[in-house]
Amino acid sequence: MRYAICNETFEGWEHARICEAIAELGYTGLEMAPFTLAPRITDVTPAQRQKLRQEAESAGVRIIGLHWLLAKTEGLHLTSPDVAVRQRTADYLVELARACRDVGGDLMVFGSPAQRRIPMGATRAQAVDYATDTFKRALNGIVDAGVRLCLEPLAPTEADFIQTAAEACEILDRIKHPNFVLHLDVKAMSSESIPIPELIRKHAGVTGHFHANDANRRGPGFGAVDFVPIFRALKETNYAGWVSVEVFDYSPDPVTIAKESIRYMRECAAAVSA
Repeated sequence: MRYAICNETFEGWEHARICEAIAELGYTGLEMAPFTLAPRITDVTPAQRQKLRQEAESAGVRIIGLHWLLAKTEGLHLTSPDVAVRQRTADYLVELARACRDVGGDLMVFGSPAQRRIPMGATRAQAVDYATDTFKRALNGIVDAGVRLCLEPLAPTEADFIQTAAEACEILDRIKHPNFVLHLDVKAMSSESIPIPELIRKHAGVTGHFHANDANRRGPGFGAVDFVPIFRALKETNYAGWVSVEVFDYSPDPVTIAKESIRYMRECAAAVSA
């Protein structure tokens, strides 16, 4: 397993300090939220991007990509009925892909529940049409940057659109491009009627990225979710991507979260290999 962790967990920390800390704990990847860098990704200069990459690599860490892509932005929306808004959103996704490439990453996780809601008065089918159109407008630029966009289902408590892996795959099937893949998140999968290991096996062919967390919004091992059958399913399906820790409850502190999460995941991986 290749383990990464998301940088917003270390709120207020300097980037170099984050990289050094996670490397010491055994992580080799860092996933970044653009809003931790600047209000807009276009505000992050080429020199700043190069510095972020160099500081990570100096610590023995790779910046694997970006997530929370549209969080804290204004005027952008995946499912807008307004074609001009969809074009602006597509253009921004391309800018994110270029930034992702510049810092050394090759994946972007599209979650951003607030920016993908079904528009008032629209049907779910119309929202699928709008989302597909936005992604297709961004496709060439994302591909040119050498980045994969990972579409993330979210639980009904968080999003009213793309709530299951099957719904995400419906959009991916319409885009039909290898740079558009499925993202699986343990917390989100916990809301589905299908058991998590079964979901992993069912969608193995299109899964490009994986978030490790608990249904309680904390890190793996901080709740009731058993990761042994999850890691067994990942191993049996030859998943070769990153397992990235993403939490939403930052207690008790970043170091404890990172340390105990990777300890638990290694323990589960060892149990699967035994």
